[in-house]
Amino acid sequence: MKKIDALLFDLGGVLIDVDYHKTIDAFAQLGVQNPSDLYNQFGQNQLFDQYEKGEVSSKFFLEQLKPLTKNNTSEPDIVTAWNAMIGDFPTEKLDFIAELSQHHPCFLLSNTNEIHLKKAIENLQKTAFKNLDDLFIKCYYSHIIGKRKPEVETFKWVVDQMGMEANKVLFIDDSPQHIEGAKKAGLQVIYYKEASDLFSIRDRVNFL
Repeated sequence: MKKIDALLFDLGGVLIDVDYHKTIDAFAQLGVQNPSDLYNQFGQNQLFDQYEKGEVSSKFFLEQLKPLTKNNTSEPDIVTAWNAMIGDFPTEKLDFIAELSQHHPCFLLSNTNEIHLKKAIENLQKTAFKNLDDLFIKCYYSHIIGKRKPEVETFKWVVDQMGMEANKVLFIDDSPQHIEGAKKAGLQVIYYKEASDLFSIRDRVNFL
């Protein structure tokens, strides 16, 4: 078994529940036609990528969404629809990370945006942990660092910032393309499909 000096976690889908269908349904209620195509539509003009890399503001992002909704849809209603996908933090996962962090450096790397992160932290307030910095040495958010997964250079940059060697970092994520990017950058990986994949970290690291 390869030596592991640090752990790097994804956020959405691994530590916090995410359901994209809820946002699709919420936008449908706001009158958006074919809301399931939103990501494809905006993917073509790179709006989502730009927003997740902090290249456009939340206000600009919402202004692009508003014309797709029915007349007089308020900005708060659009924010609520956009945030509908953001669920809760399962307590057992947070407790597990807290336990791990007592023995191993834990870091976070998330493709996210200002609005979603604010909602995630709001939902975290329902738990015993009030801030993600309580669990991680450092959190790397795409809209703040200006870099996204699955780019190999993103992983290399983050590992360098962590002060670690890539082959001694264990990364866990629920997106196969992110796993591939991490592998190309030299990280060890766990492809998350269910909660047991997260807890399988116990079999990969030593507890003091």
